[in-house]
Amino acid sequence: MREYIVERVIAVADYIIDSQSTVRGAAKKFDVSKSTVHKDLTERLRLIDKQRLRMVKRVLNLNLAERHIRGGLATKLKYMH
Repeated sequence: MREYIVERVIAVADYIIDSQSTVRGAAKKFDVSKSTVHKDLTERLRLIDKQRLRMVKRVLNLNLAERHIRGGLATKLKYMH
């Protein structure tokens, strides 16, 4: 794997762990697509650092569990205006 990819994968993983960010938020921060972030975190991180992978999965699973709540709040705000 190329060095810049390894550096990006670690940087994205650390960002998501530290900020509890979503895949979409990390993609915006690092100026890459959501697909790239998802592939970095699910496939490439497994080959680089399994400990980070476990921490990232916790954050991603939490975000998945809360997704319907954020969507409901966004809809509520949309119709309040």
